[in-house]
Amino acid sequence: MAFATLTDVFVDQIDDLSSAESQLVEALPKLAAAASDDKLRDAIELHLEQTQGQIERLEKIRTLLGISSEEKKCRGMAGLIAEGDETIKVSGAGPAKDAAIIAAAQRVEHYEIAAYGTARTLADELGFEDAKRLLGETLDEESAADQLLSRLATGGIFRGGINADANV
Repeated sequence: MAFATLTDVFVDQIDDLSSAESQLVEALPKLAAAASDDKLRDAIELHLEQTQGQIERLEKIRTLLGISSEEKKCRGMAGLIAEGDETIKVSGAGPAKDAAIIAAAQRVEHYEIAAYGTARTLADELGFEDAKRLLGETLDEESAADQLLSRLATGGIFRGGINADANV
């Protein structure tokens, strides 16, 4: 693919996001299974459901804009998932392991936030209002997932959360 126009860049971003989300659908169940904290496991499983909906939104964008799918592998997500797999394989359990799982999951969320933010900005620049709205919905979900992981790690203002329990 050549980048002759912003539309070319936008299509490339959609292809990359589709690959990233598909890889994540396969990886999240392993991450959830490795979590010992029920709230963390529930948060990961919720995000798996959301990720499936995000894939549907990306397909809707393709349909709305007449974009054909390019076979592409998101190497950034592949690397983040590989790091998450390493985290799962490290010995340990309980709050410390859960804190490591949260760290791996938040790296994924931050990557997705950056990618969806870029794609939404491109959609806005190109006047793709429906795509901009759909990408914005996903961006909101990714941000909420990141905030939930932070709350689980820190427990909010008055509680210690997983990180405090791991400090023993």
